[in-house]
Amino acid sequence: MPADAMNTALKAQILAEALPYIRRFHDKTIIVKYGGNAMTEPALKAGFARDVVMLKLVGMNPVIVHGGGPQIGDMLTELGIKSEFRQGMRVTDERVMNVVEMVLGELNQEIVGLINQHGGKAVGLTGQDGAFIHARKMLLESDTAEGEWVDIGLVGEIERIDPEIIQLLDSRDFIPVVAPIGVGEQGEAYNINADLVAGKLAETLRAEKLVLMTNTAGVLDKHGKLLTGLTASEIDALFADGTISGGMLPKIGSALDAVKNGVASSHVIDGRVEHALLLEVLTNEGVGTMIRADAAPPRYDA
Repeated sequence: MPADAMNTALKAQILAEALPYIRRFHDKTIIVKYGGNAMTEPALKAGFARDVVMLKLVGMNPVIVHGGGPQIGDMLTELGIKSEFRQGMRVTDERVMNVVEMVLGELNQEIVGLINQHGGKAVGLTGQDGAFIHARKMLLESDTAEGEWVDIGLVGEIERIDPEIIQLLDSRDFIPVVAPIGVGEQGEAYNINADLVAGKLAETLRAEKLVLMTNTAGVLDKHGKLLTGLTASEIDALFADGTISGGMLPKIGSALDAVKNGVASSHVIDGRVEHALLLEVLTNEGVGTMIRADAAPPRYDA
């Protein structure tokens, strides 16, 4: 068979494979945590924007939550402010919070612009808009002294999310793009881990999927092998034996909480792969790890 005919046949096969997923997820909410290389490499950024627009055009309701850790770190370095992390969370004093708000605001508008350039209708938000992400100060349990708590500054944990503004945008065919800043009782801003915001938003909206984009192939075992399908109990075991640690803790923790609280599936995918989002949502194989509740059916039963 000529090469052109083979390429055409492959494209047709991929499109046919996507059909049951398009049907199954029509009008379903998909929360995407956008981060890693997919936010920094021009080709991956453009590809992500096209993928989001395509999901919207075929009838799904994508909601984007973005991070900005590397960009915040770079700006802090430029300003001579030292970055400090505790259990994967950035310690955030007032100076750091000012940088966080500035960088996330710029990134939010960049993402909105990219999606709109590719034919979408994106709207940028932070949790301060309409005070829809209610937060309080987060205290971390010490990992060195039992019973002690660590104050990491203006870092928040989510009390609740009011879904009305997101639902309104969805109903008018807009694509919400959310920066992870919450608001306290006195109007104070809190820096919140973007994975936690994405997970809680997925729970609140009863999303079909939570997709977390990373710079790894997915969840790996102790030998570096990709685990493509995991249950909630299996994830708990990986936490217990230390396989999942460090910066992956909040990411996988949010994915686990989501499936335990009504989200059909969580996906940890490799954002370094071109069109990773479409491959995970619309094909049999996917490009990462799918996490389901213990009683859920096996992976990719379309």
